Amino acid sequence: MAVEDELWKETIGGLFPQFLSFFAPDLAKDVLWHRGYELLDSELHQIASESEETTRYVDRLVKVWLRDGEERWILVHVEVQGYRDPEFPKRMFTYFYRLWDKFGRDIISLVVFSDPLRAYKPGRFFWEFYGCRLEYRYRTYKVLDYNDKELEKSDNPFGLVVLAAKRSLEAGEDEARKYRFKRELLKMLLERGYDRDEVRHVFRFLDGMLKLDREKERLLYEEFHREGVKAMPYVTSWERIAMEKGMEKGSLEEAREMVLEALEERFGVVPPDLEEVIRGREDRDVLRKWLRLAIRVGNLEEFRKEAGV
Repeated sequence: MAVEDELWKETIGGLFPQFLSFFAPDLAKDVLWHRGYELLDSELHQIASESEETTRYVDRLVKVWLRDGEERWILVHVEVQGYRDPEFPKRMFTYFYRLWDKFGRDIISLVVFSDPLRAYKPGRFFWEFYGCRLEYRYRTYKVLDYNDKELEKSDNPFGLVVLAAKRSLEAGEDEARKYRFKRELLKMLLERGYDRDEVRHVFRFLDGMLKLDREKERLLYEEFHREGVKAMPYVTSWERIAMEKGMEKGSLEEAREMVLEALEERFGVVPPDLEEVIRGREDRDVLRKWLRLAIRVGNLEEFRKEAGV
């Protein structure tokens, strides 16, 4: 799965109430948020075909409680589609009927099109054969359709998420434009007064969506650092820079702690045997390499393999 896809998936899962309030406020106002919500991605993947599992689409399945005369739970199926696919409507319908068959619950399907093709926004699956007919419609949203000024004024964190996705499409591989866009978005983010969790998720999204080369990332980091903005401990490029700077100046014990903190932030509890190996390492160059691995790899198993531990 591409980095952009992972960013969307993580941000939607981490800020689902905000996501639903931004894209489907009519539904969000009827959700009983105090009952919580449950991510059912594993159940969604169970009904996917082997080829679909290999492709790894950006999808989320969420269980929420709804009050519309009576309390009941429903399913919200979310897809982020970043490229043109002639089979996409069929896939949406296939997921719908498999979910309906498995759960027997009402299902609301939402699709966010994040691709650069303005005219591409298929919103229905249609089938007809010898007098038999079927039409399935789902809700669609296009990143490029949103107005910049409205996104900038939005008090919902997903306003900045969508704006970052738009800026990424506009900038392409132009480092100067990405630098300018990222700087503007970071300033907006830090001025909004969002809570820590909202800042963490939005920061990680726009940091990855507008990824800069190492030199420009350091320039941006230093600019904000001079203005009194500390690196946020969320394993973004800024944290990597801050950690590497700390590793250069700190003791061996501090270097070990940085590796462990990066692993804990990304993957949860570090197994005791792995922690023992890291705490016993005396080579600063190896610890620096392990820090980079801790930030880059996809899981602890991959870290063990590449680190040789």
